[in-house]
Amino acid sequence: MRPAASSTVQADDDRVRVTRFDFEPGAETGWHVHAHDYVITALTECRMRLEEPGGGTREVTVAAGDSYRRDAGVEHNVICAGPAMSFVEVEIK
Repeated sequence: MRPAASSTVQADDDRVRVTRFDFEPGAETGWHVHAHDYVITALTECRMRLEEPGGGTREVTVAAGDSYRRDAGVEHNVICAGPAMSFVEVEIK
């Protein structure tokens, strides 16, 4: 069992939900499916291992301050594959 990442909802209204995620090394989000389009902004360098449906895994690094977006429907488990990391996720409802 991996430790769970912590999440703090910073804003939630009829248009967006903003959540900060903080990971210790090896922590994970657990499997989830994104119900909304979303944007991630890295607060620290984020070295992530992504477990994906079908048993695939891949590792990505997002530099501190960089952002990316994804469409609703993404399914994965995000695992911290480096030192502690933090990012903010903005879901567009």
